Amino acid sequence: MNNELNPNNLKEGEDFYYTPEGYKCFTEKYHLKRGYCCKSGCRHCPYGFDKKTGTNKK
Repeated sequence: MNNELNPNNLKEGEDFYYTPEGYKCFTEKYHLKRGYCCKSGCRHCPYGFDKKTGTNKK
């Protein structure tokens, strides 16, 4: 596992934040560090995945 992406090394405000509903939301910076699209339709997906169509827009 990439030590930088170890869940214990994530930084709130940089790698993720909590939504008003209490969910953890990963930032674009985190997704780019991870290096691939998980195809979950993430709010800040830098890879342009569209969950409705199942395709990448970018």
